[in-house]
Amino acid sequence: MEEFTTRTYGTSGLDNRPLFGETSARDRIINLVIGGLASLLVIVTIISAFVFPSLPPKPLNIFFAVCIVLMCGSVVVLIFWYRQGDLEPKFRNLIYYMLCSIVLLCICANLYFHDVGRDKKSNALS
Repeated sequence: MEEFTTRTYGTSGLDNRPLFGETSARDRIINLVIGGLASLLVIVTIISAFVFPSLPPKPLNIFFAVCIVLMCGSVVVLIFWYRQGDLEPKFRNLIYYMLCSIVLLCICANLYFHDVGRDKKSNALS
């Protein structure tokens, strides 16, 4: 049986980075935690768009929900391509950036849906 040689990845010294497509247990845990929290927040936001402040839902709330779902669709496609090996590892940072943008958009949408920071007595003329 052949002995496995240590990979140098074209560098002068030893390099312990995983090959393309391989992930460490730490990376998998980080991906699951970030993805799980983002997914939970998106689900809460979509439900809030249809339920709050009252039924029937406001058209602007539905618009927020559609925008969030469309952004999630592009991230899901990028994650799928990344897991298939079609994207370079540096695209992982882009996926994290887009997930952060979705989380911030969900927070803004939830604040709007629940009327946080809005004075109930004010109107457009005052």
